[in-house]
Amino acid sequence: MASLMRIGTRGSPLALAQARTVRDALAGAHGLDPDSIELSVIRTSGDAVQDRALTDIGGKGLFTKEIDQALIEGTIDLAVHSAKDLPTVLPLELIIAGYLPREDARDAFISRKAMTLAELAPGAVVGTASLRRQAMVKRLRPDLALTLLRGNVETRLRKLEEDAVDATLLAIAGLNRLGRADAATSILSVEAFTPAVGQGAIAICTRLDDERTRALLAAITDVETGHALAAERAFLAVLDGSCRTPIGGHAVVSGDVVQFHGVVLRPDGSEAFEARRNGAAADAAALGADAGAAVKAAAPSDIFAHE
Repeated sequence: MASLMRIGTRGSPLALAQARTVRDALAGAHGLDPDSIELSVIRTSGDAVQDRALTDIGGKGLFTKEIDQALIEGTIDLAVHSAKDLPTVLPLELIIAGYLPREDARDAFISRKAMTLAELAPGAVVGTASLRRQAMVKRLRPDLALTLLRGNVETRLRKLEEDAVDATLLAIAGLNRLGRADAATSILSVEAFTPAVGQGAIAICTRLDDERTRALLAAITDVETGHALAAERAFLAVLDGSCRTPIGGHAVVSGDVVQFHGVVLRPDGSEAFEARRNGAAADAAALGADAGAAVKAAAPSDIFAHE
């Protein structure tokens, strides 16, 4: 069967699950055979290098740049990403054309040694590749040790089973999409442990000039998720945050109202600067940007790492 559309995706089990979700939503919305929508697996730089922190090899764009290039060259028609993997600025030829309804944005605490982060023994080792999670853990438990833990969800869970670390943190959304919610020992609140910008959301990118694909995606795009991510990404953009700056941002949309909370931390968790904004969902981007400006004005300049 000839492909009507080609979806670019990373090859991890979670990325493929997300791409299939988009494929099935598109097929259902337009009465298409799901098999007419092709999944094209693209290996990214971030997938190829697993033994170093992302901060040491170029940042979060490493999970998108090869897929972006395929999109620009026209070998795929759309790209499916975890929204939190998207860099603040996309290539000029591309646009975020839509979001699926957001999953749970919270982080899951996973351990065989304790039920909660607070109950971990002093000096316990927490494995994570996220600078935000490291800083948040240090903010709450400065006595804990931290170590790099990269790889897909199953790899990290296996390391935990092998006692390579005493605990780890993963997005509950990813666990849910993989049918592994049972792996979560407890869930951290968004107030105590602010999620990454975009966490829990699936973002769909297309070429800016591809009106056909954008029109097809309009049928499955969730407007409330779009408003929430507009606030979060605007906050991040104002701060010019890199992967070396721990930043969290979370927005909730209820009807026509958006509530946003953003935070910037020192990597060791010793200081945090926060801002909150509430307002019309239609003004989400402006509210997020205003919160970012407030944090930038309040925080010392050396807290913002530059590549």
